[in-house]
Amino acid sequence: MKHFYRNFILHTDFLIMAVLALFLAVYLFLASFHLSSLVCWIIGLVVFMFSEYFTHRFFFHLKAPSNPYFLKLLKRLHYDHHTDPQDLKLLFLPVWYSLPNFTVLVSLFFLFSQSLQAALAFGLGLICMLLFYEWKHYVAHRPAKPKTRFGKWLKKSHLLHHYKNEKYWFGVSTPFVDALFGTLKDEKKVSMSETAKDLEGR
Repeated sequence: MKHFYRNFILHTDFLIMAVLALFLAVYLFLASFHLSSLVCWIIGLVVFMFSEYFTHRFFFHLKAPSNPYFLKLLKRLHYDHHTDPQDLKLLFLPVWYSLPNFTVLVSLFFLFSQSLQAALAFGLGLICMLLFYEWKHYVAHRPAKPKTRFGKWLKKSHLLHHYKNEKYWFGVSTPFVDALFGTLKDEKKVSMSETAKDLEGR
């Protein structure tokens, strides 16, 4: 536990997104943060939760593609993480994946809102939830014991996804989206999967 917090805060992929969030927060503060900006920020939080769930379930868990480059991409993004859930290098979403996704979503929101301030507030919400996601994912895979019931629930749900059945419990930042789409199950009613640690071999 000696380097627990340092390994998280100073991880390059986390640090870059955290600095970007700080710049956005300072800009929005100096530009007079209005109630509409707060609403857009909350929308960003919610959009990230759903994006996280759908990306995890339908993209990261795709059947292994025949294209070697696409396979290599999925291996780095998720397959290898299931193979070795404790590997620190595989716990964080790489910035080369996060930044383009962030740019696309913020651009779409700008086209919808026609407001740079609204789009940046939305983007700040996305990154705040991403950083929360990274923290919860980190805690789930490190020797740490969450103090709150919610934190313990999140950790347990994610570990069930890795060690019991990869077809359930996709939410990392929150299991509530799992509840909406039927993938939040009673662990006693779910059978043990033989491919939870071998997504590529399914």
